[in-house]
Amino acid sequence: MSDGNRQQVEADGHCFVCGQLNETGLRAVFEIDHENRKSCCRIVIPTGFQGWADVVHGGIISSLLDEACIYACQSEGRQFVTAELTVKFRKPVTLGTELVVTGELLEQRKRVWSASARLEVEGKVHAEATAKVFVLDEQL
Repeated sequence: MSDGNRQQVEADGHCFVCGQLNETGLRAVFEIDHENRKSCCRIVIPTGFQGWADVVHGGIISSLLDEACIYACQSEGRQFVTAELTVKFRKPVTLGTELVVTGELLEQRKRVWSASARLEVEGKVHAEATAKVFVLDEQL
């Protein structure tokens, strides 16, 4: 995994959020808008990911926002890991409803970039996040 001071990460399809081979994961599919440096995912969260009755667990919401930030960064590179994530929960998210999770690359500074994400239900913001993302790409 490590190469001197740089680390390499390898996608194997088992990511909890986006891994299509992870049978117990969310299997979220994010689209990347390279021109606008954004990401987007539409997803319905099943009951196995609840916190309180009929409410999506906050850790699941945080994971989706984190992934949206990473995918937004992938509009300009390949490999990133989150260094810091700050989440603000605005409203409860009900299980079984369609969520729209979007991310946007805000700033590129050397090896630490910043991104933001939001989770909406029917056009209303239910959660949002900001992230500092560490760049692992060798070519950057």
